[in-house]
Amino acid sequence: MSEVTKKISPKTLKKSFLTWFFFNGCSQQAESMLGMAFGHAMSPVIDELYDTKEEKAEALQRNITLFNTEAQVGSICNGIVCGLEESKANKQCTSEVIDSVKVALIGPTSAIGDSLWVATIIPILLTICMSISQANQAISWMGAVLYMIVYPIGTFLLSWWLFRLGYRSGLTGMQSMMSSGRLDQLTNAMTILGLIVTGALTASYVSFPLPIQIVKDVFDASTGEILEGVVLFNADDMLNGIFPHLLPLLLTLGVYYLYAKKKWSPLKLMGVILVLALAVTGIGYLFGVYT
Repeated sequence: MSEVTKKISPKTLKKSFLTWFFFNGCSQQAESMLGMAFGHAMSPVIDELYDTKEEKAEALQRNITLFNTEAQVGSICNGIVCGLEESKANKQCTSEVIDSVKVALIGPTSAIGDSLWVATIIPILLTICMSISQANQAISWMGAVLYMIVYPIGTFLLSWWLFRLGYRSGLTGMQSMMSSGRLDQLTNAMTILGLIVTGALTASYVSFPLPIQIVKDVFDASTGEILEGVVLFNADDMLNGIFPHLLPLLLTLGVYYLYAKKKWSPLKLMGVILVLALAVTGIGYLFGVYT
């Protein structure tokens, strides 16, 4: 008599996904990164697929090893591993394959997730919500409310769709995408889009005025009157007339260089920005821009 094919129930799949969605960062640490959270999310699947205590212990052990990804897009990894564990329970897959797949998925899912979700979708959503808040003081609260609604719902729907996609397509679908080059194309496209969004946010929300101006009382020969406080020279207007938002761009590039290349800490960078702001403000008072 043939053995009954083991299948993960929809209820268990949902439980596994919800565990990952709500607890993916609860146990992040240096030794296994998200490994413990991954094993926690896989525990309902393991309990359903395997019968003996030894089989469950072995499965749990291989799923708490080193793992790291961007949690939202990375939910596709959970779906794929659920499918592989199902195959393993039916003796159609080996533990080595599952371990190798988990390691192989770390790079592409992290890159796509950071480019698509962290560097593109979240900044765009924040830009829209901040614009709504700044557009009208009477409804400034709408931006925050919109973000609190759209972000968690959007995150949940994206993660759940990717989780089911990973479970349905499995390793074959992921290999097909990687071998066709579509994965690299998607990664490059998301990286470029993320850089464009970052550039737009820099121009829109990073402020670095140059408060240097020359103000004099000027005699108007046509009217015979003395015009008081005429601005003869404004360094900020002149600079923006030649290259709009040049100083915010240079400030952003400088912060990136110090953080990414020189490995400065965020606290040190904030201290430098504070000192720079005090110096520029002092220049503004010296030239009479701020009174």
